[in-house]
Formats: sequence, C-alpha cells, structure tokens
Amino acid sequence: MDVQRFVSENAPEESTETFELENSKLLDIDVDGSVMTKAGAMVAYDGDLTFTGTSNAEGGLTGFIKQKATGEGSPVMEVEGNGHLYVADQGKRIQLLQLESGESISVNGPDVLAWEDGVDYEIKTVGSIGGAAAGGLTNVFLTGPGMVAITTHGDPLVLSPPVNTDPQATVAWSSDLSPSISRNRSLGDAIGTSSDETYQMSFEGSSGFVVVQPYEEAPGEE
Repeated sequence: MDVQRFVSENAPEESTETFELENSKLLDIDVDGSVMTKAGAMVAYDGDLTFTGTSNAEGGLTGFIKQKATGEGSPVMEVEGNGHLYVADQGKRIQLLQLESGESISVNGPDVLAWEDGVDYEIKTVGSIGGAAAGGLTNVFLTGPGMVAITTHGDPLVLSPPVNTDPQATVAWSSDLSPSISRNRSLGDAIGTSSDETYQMSFEGSSGFVVVQPYEEAPGEE
C-alpha cells in the first residue's frame, strides 16, 4: 500500500454524530460543550479543548468515580470546548449505547469509557465479593437521555435473566435488575480453584439484560 492510500483509508470519517466509531477500538467524539471520559483514554484531539480531572476520587470534583475499598479507582475527566476527541482503552472493543429518557444501565466502573453531558450518573457498590475484591464491584449507573460508550474485551454476549455470571466477566446490566452475589463451592471444585469455592452473580426476573465478555478481568485491572 502506498503512503497516500494508507493516509486516505485511515483518515477520520466525516459524521454529524457526537459519538462516532472510527473502528471497533477507537471512538471519535465531536465535542461541542462538554463530555465525560475515562481518565487516560485520550489518544489525540484537535480544536480548542480543555481537560480537567483528578486522581483523588474523594476530592469533591463532580463527575469522578469513587474509589473502591481496595483503593483502586476509576477516575474520569471532563473535556470542554470545541473539537474532535479520540479515545480508546487498551485495545478493548467499544460499544455505543443510546439511552432514552429515563432509561438506565449499570456498568462496571473500569468498563465505562465516555458519556454525553446530558447523561446522569450515580456511583454504587454492588454486593460483597470475597478475596481481593472484598469491597464489592464499583458500578456506574447511567441514566439517559444520551449516548454512552462502554468497553469489552472481545465481542460481548447479552443474556436474559434468570442467569448466573462470573463477576470478573460481567460488564453491565439493565438497571431494573438487582444481582445477588453468592459463593458456589461445588463450582469451585469443578474448576479446581485453590480456595475450593468461587463467586457468582445471580440475576433473577423476567425482563432486562446482562452483558458479559469472553474475558475475566483480574481485580484492579482496567
């Protein structure tokens, strides 16, 4: 491939959308005002943009994910101005979701990439998981209207309840579900874990959805 063709085939595509995927792992955000993104996700930008953020989630600045009991946090940054912001997260695939007014989704903190300024959010700790994740899962509850971007290792699988999932492979779920977390000693025996037990998330009900990925994130991994 000659240089000119390489440049033309990989240049950003023009779009009228605020959130536009340049490819499955790179998101182009057309900023006109403000947007929230995961700290450290910026790979490039053009235009007149300013970035504000903090590594201290308890610092009082609006829009930052609270630290987990383990001390691991998922800080985000506010981007303001006019221009194009390009974000990615460790080569993970990006999933775009349009939330209607009042529609909500709960997302594992490290799997949140960006959301539009009009999206409301709340931080909650889900359940109590043993071992290194004794503090539970730190989830972000996002409520529309607006676009949100989440990330997955590989292509996601969306399941309907009732279903049981591995907490480290669970990415998100519809907010009308409230999972319980329990130990399953027999499952631990089956997979040969050193503790002879493992933890699972149980989603009950006849509506909603659960998003899992073909990858188990270690505690503290983003």
